[in-house]
Amino acid sequence: MDALVSIIMGSTSDLPVMEKACKLLDEMQVPFEVNALSAHRTPDAVEAFARGAKARGVKVIIAGAGMAAALPGVIAASTTLPVIGVPIKGMLDGLDALLSIVQMPPGIPVATTGVNGAQNAAILAVEMLSLSDGALAARLEAYKLGLKEKIEKANRDLAEVKYQYKVN
Repeated sequence: MDALVSIIMGSTSDLPVMEKACKLLDEMQVPFEVNALSAHRTPDAVEAFARGAKARGVKVIIAGAGMAAALPGVIAASTTLPVIGVPIKGMLDGLDALLSIVQMPPGIPVATTGVNGAQNAAILAVEMLSLSDGALAARLEAYKLGLKEKIEKANRDLAEVKYQYKVN
């Protein structure tokens, strides 16, 4: 089984955020790989990874990074695969990482989630893959239906909460 999605993080300290993407991809039955590569400490390895990902069967790359957050952009500069950047909260509540990832020059796009948005990055990757995979599209539809049902249940539960001046 070859990875369709590659999850890259600057270091294993990013794993608590990025594992949300791992869990979602696992739930959706999407083969994925996980690696730690640093745009600043292992730049040659990052470039080699990005240049070789397509040939290995990878279809989408999710790259998480904090602080300077160069990793998603460096990867995007060396591949034609879609790259989804996940800014990881560190300094400045993750605003520094968000701005570093979202402000890419013309020709080097990086789709960007919110700060610590690894789960949304995985959902976006699944949406991309489901364009050509009907079974995956059905699993994604069921997942999203489950989200709707959770909110509907929460609203029913709230209706049971009583306060003296609550009118619904």
